[in-house]
This record gives sequence, C-alpha cells and structure tokens, in this order.
Amino acid sequence: MSATERRERERAQRHQLIITAARELAEAEGWDAVTTRRLAERVEYSQPVLYSHFKGKDAIIRAVALEGFEDLAAEMRRARLAEISRKEALRALGRAYLDFAANRPALYEAMFVMPTVLPFASDDTPSALRAAFAEIVAVVGPHDDEELYGLYAEVFWGALHGIAVLVHGSRMPAQYQGDRLDLLVERFAPPETG
Repeated sequence: MSATERRERERAQRHQLIITAARELAEAEGWDAVTTRRLAERVEYSQPVLYSHFKGKDAIIRAVALEGFEDLAAEMRRARLAEISRKEALRALGRAYLDFAANRPALYEAMFVMPTVLPFASDDTPSALRAAFAEIVAVVGPHDDEELYGLYAEVFWGALHGIAVLVHGSRMPAQYQGDRLDLLVERFAPPETG
C-alpha cells in the first residue's frame, strides 16, 4: 500500500469516526450537545482536524443524515423482502420505518426534522435518499395507474413521518401504533393478484 493510499484510508477512518461520534452524542444527549469542541474531545483530534473534514456542525448533521438514510433503506428492504405478499411487505416496511424513528430519535431528527441542505425529489437527490424512497415505491401503489406510484409512496411516507413525529412528541399515544399502521396498509396496499 502506498503512502497516499494509507493517508486516504486514515482520512476516511477519521471522517467515519467523527460521524459515528456525532450520532452517539446526539442519541445520548441531543443535537444541542453536538459541538465541534465536544466532538474534537471525543474523537481525540483537534478542532482544525474536524474542520478539515467538515465545514461545521451543519455538514456533520448532513453526513449523519445521509448515513441514516442508508440505514433506513437497508432496514426497510430487509423488512419488505421478508414477506411474500405485497400487503404484508408494506406492513413490515411501515413497521420498520416507525421502529427506526422510535429507536433512533436523534438520527431521525437529523434526517427529517432539522434543516439540512439535502435535496429531496430533485436531480441532485443523493442515492441514499433515492434508495429509501424506492423501498416504499416497491410495495405501495395505486390499483391501476403505474404513473401514480410515486405520489402514493409520497403520501404513505408522509403519513408514516407524521405518525413518527406525533408519537415522539407525545401528541398521539404510542399504544395505537399498530392500529394506525393497519389503517395505512389497508388504504395503500395494492390489490393482490392471484
């Protein structure tokens, strides 16, 4: 391995270490606790080293959010593929989404609540966001018009997001999560072909 390759590998490892430390600190203490000073202390690098990787906290949150979308896409995909029928796949995907939001509230906040420069539904949309959305498109849809699959997926996603945020904020009781998901699945599952 050349010296250049080694430096690039070490830089990538530092970059990932900073992202991981930010995620852990945010989950433990909230995003207000994530400062470049605290991150520098936690990863045992100077603040200038942090700034050589990220321009500031917003850039770190963006990197955390992108990683979160990769995780969410993978979890929804696993849940979706574990089921045979599209209806049960939709239910499993919805459950995976809501569990993700409940189990990783700070990560979910970085992905969907905090202001970021992540472009959604545009030519510049990062592949991780596209992959997560594609998982929803794969199992939700209208009954007869393929051109509307994206619209149906957006509304299903919006409903899941609303439930996640309202339950997290104690605006809706968590114990009815399954009932809410059942209503969504009944409305958005494509008919089974047989």
